[in-house]
Amino acid sequence: MREQDHDRLLRIKTEGIREWQHQSAHYNRYEATPYMALEALFDEYVCTTSDKFVDFGCGKGRFPFYVHHHLHVAATGVEMNGQLYQEAVENLTKYMERAKHSRASIRFEQIFAEGYDIEPNENRFYFFNPFSIQIFQKVIDNILLSVEQYPRSVDVILYYPTMEYIQFMEVNTAFELLKEVRIPELYKQNTNERFMIYRYE
Repeated sequence: MREQDHDRLLRIKTEGIREWQHQSAHYNRYEATPYMALEALFDEYVCTTSDKFVDFGCGKGRFPFYVHHHLHVAATGVEMNGQLYQEAVENLTKYMERAKHSRASIRFEQIFAEGYDIEPNENRFYFFNPFSIQIFQKVIDNILLSVEQYPRSVDVILYYPTMEYIQFMEVNTAFELLKEVRIPELYKQNTNERFMIYRYE
């Protein structure tokens, strides 16, 4: 299924790349995870309806909409950019016209990622290179602080991971690599086209 066809199925608009007019050293451009990649991920990565995802740097919300629609899992999108947040909220309005039957929640928060309060039941955290390693470290520290206060198993899912992200996870945290998921059609051309899934028990 083509990108625009999948968007149409969910009644959302998430295509395209958005470069920032005033580029920051800490925040990367907007680009949604390819649907092909999400299909490959969830062919191999199992989650349950009791899991709760947080997508940091969610942009227009493709990842939260995907897991909510296909997996019936609760999801929160965290986005600091006002324009992208507004587009995610507009997508949510359209999406919910057909998704009212779902018991899982889906919501968006406009806030800097490092300022987001991790909820005690949130246990799956998604990153597609949204920001610098400095901000990533702060967010991971927040996740670990939440786990210390409310013990639970948590997963961090990295798509197209940078070496800085990988090195930090493997050298500076107690997370362990659970699984690597490659996207067969894309991995041959670019070995960064993969997911790295880390778990903290």
